[in-house]
Amino acid sequence: MKIVAASSNKNKILEIKDKFSSISELEIIPLSEYGNIPEIIEDGDTFLENAIKKAKVIRDYTGEITIADDSGLVVDFLNGEPGVYSARYGGKNLTDIDRYNLILEKMGDVEFDKRTARFICAIVIAFPNGKIITAEEKCEGIIAYKPGGTMGFGYDPIFYLPELKSTMAEISLSEKNKISHRGKALESAYKLFLDEV
Repeated sequence: MKIVAASSNKNKILEIKDKFSSISELEIIPLSEYGNIPEIIEDGDTFLENAIKKAKVIRDYTGEITIADDSGLVVDFLNGEPGVYSARYGGKNLTDIDRYNLILEKMGDVEFDKRTARFICAIVIAFPNGKIITAEEKCEGIIAYKPGGTMGFGYDPIFYLPELKSTMAEISLSEKNKISHRGKALESAYKLFLDEV
């Protein structure tokens, strides 16, 4: 059985493979193995809308079961920014480091208790028969005053987890998969997937 991962992000694909690894006959195929991928305009107002769109487009293109996600950071002090624009916040040419530094710059010296934020992840699995599974989860945290850690990606180095006294980039992949927005959403989607196959 194949599932196409509708992502070009190697880290996300690793997390998907890790979560679904217990299904021995299942093969996760990265999107990079297909050519001439149709462009997907992520114009939804929510993470779930964008994930559904991605999953359906890639399912229709490949004819295979497809798993897609849309996720991002929501910062309360910034009125929900970067939100659904997390991957392109500040402009297309910025690096992950540029993006999280932009947030740190906008936050300045705002007090700790006003730096609340959450990661949100929507996971969608689209089947060739038209069936769709959706799962959405979040992970609460605080925007750190400075980046820390090298094990994560995206905004992980500035996302502080008070209960662990670490940023998301300072914990192992196995720890992250237990508590992160994507880890929890993948777990929910995985359980729903098992009910379907």
